[in-house]
Amino acid sequence: MEFKKNQMAEVYIDDMGNEGEGIGHVDGYALFLKNAVVGDRVQAKIIKTKKNYGYARVEKVLEPSKDRVTPVCPVARPCGGCTLQHLSYEKQLEFKFRKVKNCLERIGGLKDIEDKMEPIYGMEEPYHYRNKAQFPVGVNKAGDLVAGFYAGKSHQIIPCIDCAIQHPVNQRILKKILDHMEKNHIQAYDEKTGNGLVRHIVTRVGFSTGEVMVCLVLNGTKKKFRNLDQLTDSLLEIEGMTSICVNVNRERTNKILGDQIQEVYGPPYIYDDIGNVRYQIGPLSFFQVNPKQTKVLYEKAMEYAGLTGDETVWDLYCGIGTISLFLAQKAKQVYGVEIVPAAIDDAKINAKINNITNAEFFVGKAEEVLPREYERNGVYADVIVVDPPRKGCDKKLLDTMVQMKPKRIVYVSCDPATLARDVKILGENGYQVSKVSVVDQFSHSGHVETVVLMSRVEK
Repeated sequence: MEFKKNQMAEVYIDDMGNEGEGIGHVDGYALFLKNAVVGDRVQAKIIKTKKNYGYARVEKVLEPSKDRVTPVCPVARPCGGCTLQHLSYEKQLEFKFRKVKNCLERIGGLKDIEDKMEPIYGMEEPYHYRNKAQFPVGVNKAGDLVAGFYAGKSHQIIPCIDCAIQHPVNQRILKKILDHMEKNHIQAYDEKTGNGLVRHIVTRVGFSTGEVMVCLVLNGTKKKFRNLDQLTDSLLEIEGMTSICVNVNRERTNKILGDQIQEVYGPPYIYDDIGNVRYQIGPLSFFQVNPKQTKVLYEKAMEYAGLTGDETVWDLYCGIGTISLFLAQKAKQVYGVEIVPAAIDDAKINAKINNITNAEFFVGKAEEVLPREYERNGVYADVIVVDPPRKGCDKKLLDTMVQMKPKRIVYVSCDPATLARDVKILGENGYQVSKVSVVDQFSHSGHVETVVLMSRVEK
């Protein structure tokens, strides 16, 4: 049977795709459907067809799965943030565990990997866990100011000031800013014309310190924001308000933040703790968005590193030194490598804040710095920790890691597919997987963090 766009079909959902979408089959033809759950029987409209599979939209749930739940957020379906709120949390965890397992088996070529996998680390309370939010600001069809999140794969703003996974303080912050903009006739930025002032409202919250930051991303300087002092006074009514600043971004791009920070109230940073380590976080700092689960993640990385106080550790893709400084508590010496100069500046500041003297940082690409230091200076590592972006590790970096012959490699990953690819390469070069931990860092989305311990096989 040949399927066409806009055709209706009754579909039973029998599997889940990599991003948490439902998969059903009609006469052997696979259909991928967002917001569908295994066990659902749905009426679907086909929106795109390929030779062997297609994409469809759920028009009506005819029979709901026993694992389907009502989303807490009323805009969960159109919003591009939470893709799994309609699935029970228990099943979300099962899906993420299986996703990692399947990648390690199919891509990594590992057999009986489940024997080495710990039970997934889920959240006791999988809501209001995010410490950072970036709200685009715009106008709706009626011309009213709105803030919220972009719909999936678009720049259409879905109004939402009370997000179920963000810190509750954001609702008060957004209401105050939008009210001020209305009263003072301050325009939202228009991507199409490049006119207007307010592009985004960025917030950060220190979960352990209670400190709150508000950063207004403007298409101009703070002088252009009318009666900013009045808004500042209003925001200071919120408990914990520590930092108010402006980020200047005049670029006609999708980039959210510009390079220039202008202080309005307090310093342009707040503090937060992970375990015993304190971090200084600015508007541009990369910092894990889920502090409770980050502690779980880093403690697992520390455990897998097996530090006794005598080890030299290289932490690659170190960001602002979050893992480096965590490891430095138990290592002899830690070397961090990160391509972003501002992040390394933050890492050095964070080392000073914590009186950590056994951490040194290098600016540059990990795949350039480590080979250079190894070939020129013969650097050594007992343990190498990597926490790369989604694309995984560069082949040259993996080659150098193998040549350095560390006893252990701890691989922290936000993408199970590239993790499995790199694990396979390391496995072919003398390293075997000893342990795997899956951590639910991003509840209600399809994303997941994994920590893998690879040990060197002595020949």
